[in-house]
Amino acid sequence: MQVALEPLTAEAFKPYGQVLNAPSNGTREDFVASVQNERSAARPNLALIGAKPGHFPLEIKALERHAYSNQAFLPLDVSDYLVVVCRDDGNGKPDLATLRAFRAGGHSGINYNAGTWHYGMTTIGREGTFAMLVHEDGSGDDCHFVDVAPIMVVG
Repeated sequence: MQVALEPLTAEAFKPYGQVLNAPSNGTREDFVASVQNERSAARPNLALIGAKPGHFPLEIKALERHAYSNQAFLPLDVSDYLVVVCRDDGNGKPDLATLRAFRAGGHSGINYNAGTWHYGMTTIGREGTFAMLVHEDGSGDDCHFVDVAPIMVVG
């Protein structure tokens, strides 16, 4: 399977989550993303994530999801980065028919909806650092991983 990079836009990303941009009013915009936590024992985890650059074509062999929590990434020191997503098939597996690959600029964050399958954070061009927010309780349900037939992401 092959998927081509496309520019990240709020409309194109809407089935998978929200794009987080600077406030249009110049000061503050509230409730810009869905904050989901479907497990009462899960606590917010604000973490710093270092990401390595990918080289194209990039082969993907596994995807992950957070079934009970959204997951937000806010670039702190990032030029561009890769966002590969797909929806769930309703049976806990990726629906590869909904697979998309986006090129995100370092000025925009993303917030995956709970249950959205995605590839791990990968920068384009150089290493980078993100702030990440997810709800976790330390169990195996924090993050589900699944192997997939190779997906080639082309730039």
